[in-house]
Parts: sequence; structure tokens; C-alpha cells
Amino acid sequence: MDLGLLYEFDVPQPWEGEHPWGQRMAERKVYEECIEQIVLADKMGFDTVWCVEHHFRENRSHMPSNEVVLGALSQITRNIKLGFGVSLMPHEFIHPARVAEKVATVDVLSHGRAQWGLGRSTPMEQAAFGVDIATSKEKMLAAARSVVGMWEEQYYEEHSEFLDFPKRMVTPKPWQDPHPPAWMAASTQSSAVMAGENGCGLLCFSILQPLSTLQPLIAAYRAAQERAVPLTRVATNKVGIYTLVHCAESRDSFARDRVWDSMWWWYKGLAEFHLKWEFSHLSPEQQKEAFPLLDRQARGDFDIELFDKEDMVIVGTPDECLEKCLKYADVGVDQLLCYLNFGYLPNEAVQKSIELLGTYVIPELAKRGANQIAGPLADAIHAAEKSNLTAADSSL
Repeated sequence: MDLGLLYEFDVPQPWEGEHPWGQRMAERKVYEECIEQIVLADKMGFDTVWCVEHHFRENRSHMPSNEVVLGALSQITRNIKLGFGVSLMPHEFIHPARVAEKVATVDVLSHGRAQWGLGRSTPMEQAAFGVDIATSKEKMLAAARSVVGMWEEQYYEEHSEFLDFPKRMVTPKPWQDPHPPAWMAASTQSSAVMAGENGCGLLCFSILQPLSTLQPLIAAYRAAQERAVPLTRVATNKVGIYTLVHCAESRDSFARDRVWDSMWWWYKGLAEFHLKWEFSHLSPEQQKEAFPLLDRQARGDFDIELFDKEDMVIVGTPDECLEKCLKYADVGVDQLLCYLNFGYLPNEAVQKSIELLGTYVIPELAKRGANQIAGPLADAIHAAEKSNLTAADSSL
């Protein structure tokens, strides 16, 4: 299992100072620190950094233009893959030609390190851009096919239900041949199945749930891959899961660095966003059922450390983090997307976490992965040698 990164560029409120300078200074600081962290992660051997595209997500994701961030990273990193996590694909968000242009540009600038994630976003963002939610899945898939055509054909033309596009040369073409690998965002089993049926990698943006809930979702994805009709020319059969991650030399630093406060900030913000924008149509009882921990915390009967005890998050010393990572590998995760910068964690603590994961956890995961490959290979070689010896004896 590889370790990757997921970045949203959180800008926690309250901000210091009145509008606009409180927000401006906070955002400037976050952009500078997050980019420093990603550059360090590149040096420490992380596989991929996935940068989100979210709009109007105040307090949380202040990164609406992931292509700009990834373009900058292409010039100051050397090895880490650069993931669009994700490109919002329905046509109301953006014309497919613009997706083709920006992903290919990052691929060219990075000499072939781009990873292409597909998504539809949330109703709050969809409503602001006038996206027809009923047709958003169909449009996402149609737009993806258009993008691939624009990459593969010298001149592309399309006259379809969702796109009327005259014959044009879309530039540049990707560095990778035929194009960067495609992944699809999923938060439910049905969307995971859709990713599998289309031969896309799975980016599971599901968090703060027991590991046991991931097993049926991954199993459904793997089953769907067996009947896949690839949406693009590059078939991908990998599972990426993200969760909050913090590694420290000792848990004694957790209070100083506000690890538990930051974790609760993340959950509370996620819950409040969904209750305001996504679940406002539900009854109060249904809303409590969707995010039961809010009510329990208000009553004082919820221990935030339960997230850690049930492996919903990965926090602790390098040995503890490695043990938890292996549990994710055991349920079929190919890439763990570490959400390292969340809440009130100081930059120094995040950088230390990256260093510890890169120094101790990543090499150990690589070693164990090599052993898993080498063991069956050695057994196969031994069996073949034994078979050859048996055949030679019988011929004497």
C-alpha cells in the first residue's frame, strides 16, 4: 500500500481581524504552509498528492483552482504524482475542452505525473453553477469521453445531447500516452460500483467510519471491475481511501498541538455543512441519525478519542501509525490518502508528521509489499524447479 496525500487547504475560523484582511492573511498563510508541506512530502517518498476542487466551502476547502496549485507544484517537486482530486465534470461547471486543457497542461509541466480524478461535487456547489442534478452522473461520464477524444484526436468534433463542439485542435496533448489514469470519487457503494464498472480507480471520500464499513464497499468495487467497460483508454483498478492522519514521536505532544480539538473541528464542520446544505430537507430525527455524535458530544457522553480507538483515523507514534496502516491494507486499500493538515495543527507539527511517516512508515510498507510479492514468486519458482526435476527423473 502506498501513502499519498489529500489537501483541501482548510482555513479554520475565526480569522484574526475584520474583513477582508482577516480572511486574506489566513488564506495566504495556509497556501504557503501547505505547499511547503507537499514539497517536503515529495522528498519523503509520498506517492501522490490529490488536490481538491471545491467552491464556496468557507472555513474548509479554500482551493477552487486545483490546476493552478498543481501547476505550481509541478515546478517545485520531482517525483510525487499530481492528482486532480477531483475535476468537477458536469458541463455546467466547465466545458470539457477546459478540463482537457488544464489536466494535459499539468501533465506536460510535470513530465507525466498527472492523475485525473472525476467527480460531480455536492448539491450546494451544483446549485450555484446551475447543474442539473438529475443528469449530473450522465453528464460526468459523457464529458469524460469527450475529454479523452480531445486528447487522442488531432482535431476533435462532437455534436451530441450535451455538447455541440466544432472541429478544433485541443492543445496541449498529455505527456502520458494515451493519457493520465482516471479515478472517480465515490462516497456510497452505488458510486463505488459505478467507478468499477467504468474501469476507473476509486477515490473514496468517506471518513470517520469504522473500517468494517469499507470492506463491503471495496468488495462491490472489485466485483464491478470484473465486468468493467472502461470509460477511458486507461483502465485503473486501485482503491484510494482518505482519512485524518497525524504521526508524532510521542502522544505527549497531542495536547500541545491540539490534535483532538482539530479532529473534532473537522467532524463538526463536516456535519454542519451537510446539515445546512445537503440534509436540510430531512426531519430533525433523521438529521440526528445522520450525525449522531453531534448530539452525544453536546450531552458530554462522547469521547473524541473513540475515532482513534476504532481506527477511523490514523494517529500516534510511527509504530502505531504503521499498525493502523496495515489494517487499511488488509481490507484492500491500495493507496491511503493522508489528510495531514486539518484544524488547528501547527505547521511544524504537520511537517514533523510528514518526516516521521516518510522515514519510518513508508519504507516499512514498501518492504512488506516487496515481501508479499517475493514470497509467492519464490514459491512459484520453487514449484517450477520441482516440476522440472520430476519430469527429468521420469525421463531417465
